[in-house]
Formats: sequence, C-alpha cells, structure tokens
Amino acid sequence: MPSINFSSRGRTEERGFVLAAALLLAVLYFALMELLLLDATRALQDAQRFRSHLIAATLAEDGAELAAAGMVTKSGGSADRDDDAGKIAGTYVRSGCCSFELKGDATAKAVPPASAHVRLQGRIEGNTITIDYATHSQ
Repeated sequence: MPSINFSSRGRTEERGFVLAAALLLAVLYFALMELLLLDATRALQDAQRFRSHLIAATLAEDGAELAAAGMVTKSGGSADRDDDAGKIAGTYVRSGCCSFELKGDATAKAVPPASAHVRLQGRIEGNTITIDYATHSQ
C-alpha cells in the first residue's frame, strides 16, 4: 500500500504551476492598478488646470464689466478687486465721440494659478452700446 507522501509527489509540480500563475496574476493586477492610479492623477491635474483657466477667464470678464459701469455717461473708468477667487483689474477708455475699449485682466488663485486677459472694442451711439471686436487670451 503506497504511503500518503508517495501519492502526493505527483501533484507538487501542479501546485508550483498554480502558485506561479497566482503570483503572476497578482503582479499583473497591481501593475494595472498602478496604471489606473497614474491615469487618474493625470486626469485630476488636467481638470484642475481647466478649472483654473475657466476661473481666470471669468474673472477677467468681471474686471471689464466692473470698469464698464456707467460707460454711457462716463468717458473712462477703472476697477480693481482682490478676493478669494483672484485678482481683477479692468479699464475703460472712451476715445472720441463714440468708440471705446474695455480691458480686463485677472489672475486666479487656484491650483495651478492661471491668468487671463479680455479686450473689447466697440461704439456707443446714444444709449446703445455695440461690441465690434472681442479677444480673450490666457
């Protein structure tokens, strides 16, 4: 009658193969998790950068809008503001009887910091304001 040790020797090679396959699958699984983590980190950084640019562009438009307060009756103006969102500066210059230029600059206090510039050119005819040209840059 064969002993128990003798009958189990034939299966040790199968156990070794199963153990090697399990280790290989574990390594592949953790490598996949690392790749997913790297991709998620990159996506987060892209989202933060997009958010910073969006905040800066909005703040630059706010700066131009603040400088434009009362533009039908005034020949110029400026506005500066610094708050938790960022720093805003706007200028309004009226040249001649009817043309004007509005500029807005902003720096967002976000991660990462971003800045933007907006410039509007147009004309005022009576109480009607028309914007002819607008540029946005970051």
